[in-house]
Amino acid sequence: MSWLNPLFEVVAQLIVWIHSALSLVVPEDSGWAWGGAIILLTVILRLLLVPLFVKQIHASKKMQELNPKVQALRKKYKNDKQRLNQEVMKLYQENGANPLSGCLPLLVQMPVFIGLFQVLKRISDAKPGQGVFAMTPELVQSAQNANIFGAHIPDTFLNAWNASNKSWSAIVVTGIAVVISSCTTFFTVRSSMQRQKMQQGAMDDGNPMMQAQKMMVFLAPLFGLFGLGFPLGVLLYWVTSNSWTLAQQHYIYSRYQKSDVEAKAAANGKATSTGTAKASSTGLKAKLKKEVDTPQPAAEDDKPKVVRNQPTRKPRSKRSGSQKR
Repeated sequence: MSWLNPLFEVVAQLIVWIHSALSLVVPEDSGWAWGGAIILLTVILRLLLVPLFVKQIHASKKMQELNPKVQALRKKYKNDKQRLNQEVMKLYQENGANPLSGCLPLLVQMPVFIGLFQVLKRISDAKPGQGVFAMTPELVQSAQNANIFGAHIPDTFLNAWNASNKSWSAIVVTGIAVVISSCTTFFTVRSSMQRQKMQQGAMDDGNPMMQAQKMMVFLAPLFGLFGLGFPLGVLLYWVTSNSWTLAQQHYIYSRYQKSDVEAKAAANGKATSTGTAKASSTGLKAKLKKEVDTPQPAAEDDKPKVVRNQPTRKPRSKRSGSQKR
């Protein structure tokens, strides 16, 4: 892994810089200085990953919008997997969707995780007077002797348990760190999948992001077993990163859900007002039409006068008494 040495150099240099800054506040040889350097490095990394996390949310929403079309393509090409994959990828490209965008934060974190693991492992295995990457022998010795509640930064649970002189403080501290890191991993993935179920958009079995998350749910307990061999410094990184992810998901998703609810409420209000105005306009038109079509009773002066012809009395002849012609 010599080709990764530049990465390890960068991680070690970042730890040294942050440790130097913290040494102005706490003793430089204390576990709080070295542990705080690891925690701050994690926080800085997660702050840099916030744009990628937001991009992940947008990708999830885009996948949700495209899910009905994807399901339609699955029904249409259910007997032709190759054509189905081509049409789905074409649909994603036309709409600017990338199913792998949700994996970007994890992909970016992995190199730092590997780099931190290797740096701390080299510190743990370093012999007296030996430097590690960007760290001088004096800094390496300081990190080896630093401890938090009796557990040293390079300590692992397995090493503390298998040691001839068992350090119960190291066993307890590293054991608690392993349990917390495993639980936070599980709840992080579980929380993400629950939000996906609520959205009803990315629950496509062919979605790579959902497949990765389902796999992570089953692998979370195994991470606990792996964590038994991780140095305490790596466990600090792991716990800090997972705790940050849980808080970040809750904050950002709650804001997005609130904005979506407000947008839907505004759209419904606009539709209701439009429908009410349309209904009132229709009712007014119907009323006017009814008034026009209904015959109005005629006024008294407008009624036609009935002329009755009265019979006239004709004069009779004086001689015969018959009526004159």
